[in-house]
Amino acid sequence: MTHDHDLVLRPTEAQTAAALSPPPGRTGGDLVVETLQGLGATTVFGLPGQHALPLFDAVRRSGLRLIALRMENNAGFAADAYGRITGEAAPLLLSTGPGALTSLAALQEAAAASAPVVAISSQVPAAGLGGGRRGHLHELRDQQASFRDVVKSVHVARTASQIPSAVAAAWESALTAPPGPVWVEVPADVLAAETVLPEVTGVDPSPPELAPRPELTALAAHWLETASRPVIIAGGGVVRADAAKKLRQLAERINAPVVTTFGGKGAFPWTHPLSLQSWLEDRHMTDFLEDADVLLVVGSGLGELSSNYHTFFPGGRVIQIEADLGKLESNHPALGIHADARLALMALLETVGERPDPWAPERVRMVLGEIGVRLAEQDLGAELAVLGAVRQALPDRSPSFWDMTILSYWAWSAFDARHPNTMHSAQGAGGLGYAFPAALGAAAAEPGTPVLAVSGDGGAMYSLAELATARQHGLDVTWLIVDDGGYGILREYMDQEYGATEATELVRPDFTALAAAFGVPAVTTTPDDLATDLAKSLATPGPSVVVLPVRLRMFAATHLG
Repeated sequence: MTHDHDLVLRPTEAQTAAALSPPPGRTGGDLVVETLQGLGATTVFGLPGQHALPLFDAVRRSGLRLIALRMENNAGFAADAYGRITGEAAPLLLSTGPGALTSLAALQEAAAASAPVVAISSQVPAAGLGGGRRGHLHELRDQQASFRDVVKSVHVARTASQIPSAVAAAWESALTAPPGPVWVEVPADVLAAETVLPEVTGVDPSPPELAPRPELTALAAHWLETASRPVIIAGGGVVRADAAKKLRQLAERINAPVVTTFGGKGAFPWTHPLSLQSWLEDRHMTDFLEDADVLLVVGSGLGELSSNYHTFFPGGRVIQIEADLGKLESNHPALGIHADARLALMALLETVGERPDPWAPERVRMVLGEIGVRLAEQDLGAELAVLGAVRQALPDRSPSFWDMTILSYWAWSAFDARHPNTMHSAQGAGGLGYAFPAALGAAAAEPGTPVLAVSGDGGAMYSLAELATARQHGLDVTWLIVDDGGYGILREYMDQEYGATEATELVRPDFTALAAAFGVPAVTTTPDDLATDLAKSLATPGPSVVVLPVRLRMFAATHLG
């Protein structure tokens, strides 16, 4: 009998010939690049530093496309978006010490959003590893320790021979459900040293699948088809697993209303009769979810933003499908199914029967109507009009990326994403400066498709240098900057909590003139002209900036008592 572990892949004649006579002048940097190419990479992000120069030289001599940004954190955001849009691992190339550390906030966001980023950094020369404290430039006592609690896995190659396996293992980790960022580091002298190793071939880019246990899906299917008031919460895991069609099939079969989390925007059609949209920050929705006798949570850990700030307490049974083992039952007792969302939904569809419920659409209309009445009582027509203008201007299939700003907070609840994997924000980790560099990464992933970035003026200040990147690479990104003179949401929070503000009012540049200095077309608009000006900018190839001076308000919170 032949077992899988008995099989040996024999090299082809071409591989044998290449191994016997590798090209001269190759280095450890080439081994990194060859491995990435063998795994399927076509685009890399990053910016060079002294220790990483051999890696960037290898990129120069390869067929890889390099999108070089102006700051490591922004390069990380761009790689994050590339990974979200394509579903492929996005290489992020960094240099030792300060360069590496500057990427931490971006890697935290990638981890929170399950974006597959393969961060590859140089390290001090091998003799300085292990806390040797030899005083090397950029030296840290333990660089990888800074990343270990942020990324999924850490991989170190101390010799040239270790590089292909370390990079391949990192790649597999990044793509294995739940996807996320990983960390690879290689000493600078190993990257720079010539190697006699043959060109890298035969690496396998396929991650293992995370299938559900059948006894769990069988019980879950029984609960769902015999439920009186089932409801589904669809999270970002549905989008990452490309499971939106399976979600819709299940919802329609059991007539279950569906609400999407802010990370799950677009996972269910906004105007579907069973769509509860995304109004999770509303007490009417919280009450509706608590009334469900069976709640199916797919691809969400029911964290702070998905539970109306932990004021949601399920009243019935909970089924939780989650690829991240640590999130199963982390907030509420449940029938926990550790699985990829798509595979778990497929298993449920194979088992669950029809559940007629002619009243489900009416229940949906009632709760959305209650939410509408609450909003109407707050005189928020101006905010809804601005959000509507953005939706009107943005092509249906165009990705949009939203910074942590008041208009984005509105979009989490009230924006119709129309298609899965088209609306993304930094709500995972909640840092500023995400939108514009992330949009650049998306534009690199989908050339010719206009991409929208939305920032406040405070968040925009984090990313202004990337106007040069957008111009240099001719990326089709329109940047909408909502200029309210400061950190608008923090202004509201401080005023409500303390009756006064501090450090929220900002001096800022003339954004239109600044964009023009980079050679990027820009226009200042008004709420009335926003739809027209934004649509025109989105239809024009290359980068552009639209500045909207306006002070928006948030709708009243319902979780404060």
